[in-house]
Amino acid sequence: MKPAPFAYVRPSTLSEALTALGEDPDAKVLAGGQSLLPLLSMRLAAPSRLVDINGLPDLDHVTCTPAGVRVGALARHSAVLASAEAAASQPLLKMALEHVAHATIRNRGTTVGSVVHADPASELPAVLMLLGGSVDVEGPSGRRTIAADELYVGPLETSMRRDEIAVEAFFPALVPSAGVAFEEIARRQGDYAMAGLAAHVVLDGDRVVSARAGFFSVCDQPTVVDLTGADDPGAAAMAHLDPAADIHATADYRAHLVRVLTPRVLAAATEHARGRAHG
Repeated sequence: MKPAPFAYVRPSTLSEALTALGEDPDAKVLAGGQSLLPLLSMRLAAPSRLVDINGLPDLDHVTCTPAGVRVGALARHSAVLASAEAAASQPLLKMALEHVAHATIRNRGTTVGSVVHADPASELPAVLMLLGGSVDVEGPSGRRTIAADELYVGPLETSMRRDEIAVEAFFPALVPSAGVAFEEIARRQGDYAMAGLAAHVVLDGDRVVSARAGFFSVCDQPTVVDLTGADDPGAAAMAHLDPAADIHATADYRAHLVRVLTPRVLAAATEHARGRAHG
């Protein structure tokens, strides 16, 4: 199947891109295109105009500071994955990106695009929420920052305004007393997960004082659950989750995966934190 007809513009400045987006209420932004183009080909999306931002300057950065990792809108997954500085600042980024689709898709797809596509089966929205990250967007009224816990409002839906463009995502650095872990279950490497989670644990000495998990491909949007002090983390997580069924897995099977994976990934995050604490 071919996409429905659409107009195509490739602006050379962010101002031009915002103008092109604002002129057409049915326009969509094209960056990596690894999520949007399949939707066009299957006619599940039919924008009247594509605003290709790949010609915009200064949006392909992966910048690390003591505060964390800043990823520009045109930075490919592969570039973020290859950044040793990003992996050192926030190891969960590398752990998650290794599971994103296949190498060919990671070479083209963008990390910010995945974040704002808001697919509940994607790894990065859950990672951003778990870490307390944010997304910077530009619009007609200027630039603003949206905290991750205010970004996702439904399946494939964010709180971004129609005439805004996401320009950067921020992933906070991992503090010395913390550890992270990641695991997902998919039928084949690179497939969408049937269920997955990332975990973030903070220690005080050898005692766990915070244990949280971010779930994806379980509910209809990424969900973070505080599991601090839970005797049965899997059961405690399920008290906050409502697994969905689709062609990949039943709701019961997803619930089973949550019960099995949650204690395992939390234990791995705790060991990661202890390993970092002991050098």
